[in-house]
Amino acid sequence: MQIITTILVVLVTLLHCYFLVLEMFLWTKPKGLKTFRMTKEHADITAPLAANQGLYNGFLAAGLVWSLMVKDPVYSKQISLFFLACVVVAGIYGAFTVNRRIFFIQALPAILAIIFLFI
Repeated sequence: MQIITTILVVLVTLLHCYFLVLEMFLWTKPKGLKTFRMTKEHADITAPLAANQGLYNGFLAAGLVWSLMVKDPVYSKQISLFFLACVVVAGIYGAFTVNRRIFFIQALPAILAIIFLFI
């Protein structure tokens, strides 16, 4: 089960690294415009907000990397749980305020990782 948990934590980490790149660097580019279904004008106006949001996603990814590097299994589990819970809360909030698909893209993988943390 530990291997599956680690894979899920790495998956969530990679997703949040991707979100960082998407929101900080690709927001006004064709990939960002298509992903978030925005016009170039709207993307230009909201780019500073997106960059800030991307930075927070980077912090979540950094916390998850930290959890994987800690040698003490109990402490590692606690760190993972904290950052995964933050991801779940952000995903649920995003699902309610922006788009329901955020739940499936962001929150669900973190929920699965949390479940496997306790199996």
